[in-house]
Amino acid sequence: MIMKVKEPIAEEYGRCRKDQLVFTYFHFASSEPLTHAMIKSGAVCLAYETVETKDRQLPLLIPMSEVAGRMAIQEGAKYLEKPAKGRGVLLGGVPGVSPGKVLVIGGGIVGTQAARMAAGLGAQVTLMDVNLTRLRYLNDVMPANVVTMFSNEYNIRQLVQTHDLIVGAVLLPGAKAPNLITRDMLKLMRPGTVIVDVAVDQGGCVETTKPTTHDDPIFIIDDVVHYCVANMPGAVPFTSTVALTNATLPYAIQLANKGWKQACSDNLELKLGLNVVQGKVVYKGVADAFNLPMHSVEEVL
Repeated sequence: MIMKVKEPIAEEYGRCRKDQLVFTYFHFASSEPLTHAMIKSGAVCLAYETVETKDRQLPLLIPMSEVAGRMAIQEGAKYLEKPAKGRGVLLGGVPGVSPGKVLVIGGGIVGTQAARMAAGLGAQVTLMDVNLTRLRYLNDVMPANVVTMFSNEYNIRQLVQTHDLIVGAVLLPGAKAPNLITRDMLKLMRPGTVIVDVAVDQGGCVETTKPTTHDDPIFIIDDVVHYCVANMPGAVPFTSTVALTNATLPYAIQLANKGWKQACSDNLELKLGLNVVQGKVVYKGVADAFNLPMHSVEEVL
């Protein structure tokens, strides 16, 4: 049994072997080479990001989403500074000067934490989602400087023209993120607008997203600054390690004590974490992403 944080990288593909249990973040839908490598390995791939509770919560994604959501504002504020090619806007403003405007697309854990962080700095925040029930809840619990809006293409096109920092925070569990900001929308944005695409680990919700690193975190297209660091929480490893271990350890103990088959049979949450097992794809989002044969999880258990 191997526990790690990031998915296996190319040099590790050949080290994964038949019947080995790999318990980590995989984000298969964003990487076809990784998917085929793990199918070929015959390993049991149990993905942190698809372990799911009865109330549709993703308990092993939540801690990192909380970190990434808060970091999105921290990093976005930094890259809005003029030396970083941003608009030169202070998110909180000062007396006599309007605060910056932050658009958060996605009202899940990442989006909620980003909106709270931005609101705490004093920014004007617009928080978007497609779920009206979720928007009603957020409207009730968010500070007064956060407004909610239904997410559709028309509204996104209008809002990107006036907001300084745009945070992509959309997640479809185990599947590729949808492109909600298209290449042509960049032309509508003001020079120096900053995009932080937290969904980069699942392919990104901005068409122009490509993964970057902490060493080289940004690129600029059409005068719009893109911050698309995969594994954003890696920049704050002390906080991230403790937060993630708090969540993963109870599941790890079940897997270690019972073995993966028994643990996944006994615990539906762990069962939903199975993505690729002994050469078979058993998670619909992964099968759909690359048109692969889909096998029932019961078949491998």
